[in-house]
Amino acid sequence: MSNLNLDKDGFLADLNDWNEDVAAELAASENIDLTDAHWEILHLLRRFYQEFEISPAMRPLSRYIRQELGSDKAGSIYLLTLFPGSPAKLAAKIAGLPRPENCL
Repeated sequence: MSNLNLDKDGFLADLNDWNEDVAAELAASENIDLTDAHWEILHLLRRFYQEFEISPAMRPLSRYIRQELGSDKAGSIYLLTLFPGSPAKLAAKIAGLPRPENCL
């Protein structure tokens, strides 16, 4: 990784360091090639953070996605295909947001 300042869990230490190049770098470190589908979720997640000043755990994230993009993109199976393991946590990391509370 370039000189990104990350915390012990690999999240950006300074949210202002985020841009799309940083997102691509963080995604690459998780073996993810970002597609339009990824970007749609990442930008939505950043909008959620701007609105509520918190990184959502899985349930609030799904609810927000359902509201904004429809139920076909809000399901955990769809999100797991994009962000394997813990979608809310991994998407927040790549989106340059703090670790969601209640995410393992």
